[in-house]
Amino acid sequence: MSADGDQVGIKPLPEALTIARDLDLDLVEVAPQASPPVCRIMDYGKYKYEAAQKAKESRRKTTQVSIKEMKYRVKIGKGDFDTKTLKVQKFLEEGHKVKITIMFRGREVHHPELGMRILDRVAEHNNQLAKVEASPKLDGRNMTMVLAPDKRVQAAAEAARKKAAAEERRTAGNGASPEAGEGAPVGANEEQKEQ
Repeated sequence: MSADGDQVGIKPLPEALTIARDLDLDLVEVAPQASPPVCRIMDYGKYKYEAAQKAKESRRKTTQVSIKEMKYRVKIGKGDFDTKTLKVQKFLEEGHKVKITIMFRGREVHHPELGMRILDRVAEHNNQLAKVEASPKLDGRNMTMVLAPDKRVQAAAEAARKKAAAEERRTAGNGASPEAGEGAPVGANEEQKEQ
């Protein structure tokens, strides 16, 4: 094949090399299994560069999913629980999987139901963003669960948020608020009392 993509036909190797050198291009074997082998006249350096650029572009477009971990204790306070759970929510919104670990100390390991309660609360708090990928299991002194972002649930939640925002803008655009009552101006009743 020529540099333009036209069929040149069957040529002996020395003649094909001469044609490629005259055009200041390379003779590249593209199908060595064929009989006779298929070669192409091209700028091989340019071809390798373009292939590397395409590979780089495809790598750039892919999102890197990593597993983040958040550790909780059985006797965690409400403030710490809320802070850690918001961090888990942020990780899920960024598209990361989150491994939730409950650490037991001493005799706490004999009460796994306390750890399950915390894991259930975390899963319930993030049910709009994620699904439970690995159900809770006790592993020594730790209980773990993995949450993975659920694109369908996130898309549905985003659509509901947009719908609610549009509804709010629509009602705000009308200028009528439900508290105003019959649509009479607020000061109208006061004026009628004075007369």
